[in-house]
Amino acid sequence: MIGRTTIEKTTGKGKPYWIVHVILIIGAAFFVVPFLWMVLTSLKTLTEAMHVPLIFFPAQAQWGNYTNAISTLPFLTFYKNTFLMALGRTLGQLVFCSLAAYAFARIEFPGRNILFILMLSVLMVPSYVFLVPQYLIMKDLHWLNSIQALIVPGLFSSFGTFLLRQFFMSLPRELDESARLDGANHLQIYWHIILPLAKSALIALAILTVLWSWNDLIWPLVVNDSTDKMTLTVGLASLQGEHGTDFPVLMAGAVLASWPMLVMFIIFQKNFIEGIAITGTKG
Repeated sequence: MIGRTTIEKTTGKGKPYWIVHVILIIGAAFFVVPFLWMVLTSLKTLTEAMHVPLIFFPAQAQWGNYTNAISTLPFLTFYKNTFLMALGRTLGQLVFCSLAAYAFARIEFPGRNILFILMLSVLMVPSYVFLVPQYLIMKDLHWLNSIQALIVPGLFSSFGTFLLRQFFMSLPRELDESARLDGANHLQIYWHIILPLAKSALIALAILTVLWSWNDLIWPLVVNDSTDKMTLTVGLASLQGEHGTDFPVLMAGAVLASWPMLVMFIIFQKNFIEGIAITGTKG
């Protein structure tokens, strides 16, 4: 009996795990099917893409759609601008959000909780509300149609601060006390103790920031109208014609724009999942 009970606990026999698996498969399908449809559409002719009833697989793969997309848009320029924007925003958030998170999590000062609540209240305001004031600031700084206009407004985020604060609060306070006994100040504790232990959380924030920056459309569309400073999302939006859209070419451009993010997530998915899981362990 003891051996049988042990085996059942180990294998989970008698528990309806299959229900969980079915739910997860259905949920995964909702995310995977649109991507597969995008890839298949990028290989169709325009007639096949517009055909009713739907045609799932092209009769013959039209690889020329990718050639047309590359010849229509300066993808190298768009890649460069998007990469610089994502890199600048990510580095900025890793520095400024981690500093703010350390202050809120490890330093006692008057009004700390009130300031933190005020900072979180920004998350409740739609981002579109900030478009006009941010645009006016960029205009006054003469930064319109520039890379810095894409980067600077995204150097800090309330969500990034909250994410890192939750992780920092899960670290033992004894680490700070031991460092202070050795004569370390807050900057030394932050740099030599907290950041090395927060690697997973920092990678999670970096991945999220890169994804948000890579997919950002509204702000780059508002602040830049020069082709030399456009990002991938704005360039893809220009493929939608007023009197008709070549959907296979548009989907080919979307595939070209999305593959770097897929590769990045595949490489860092373990760190991303670990960082999100650990961050929610303590509030």
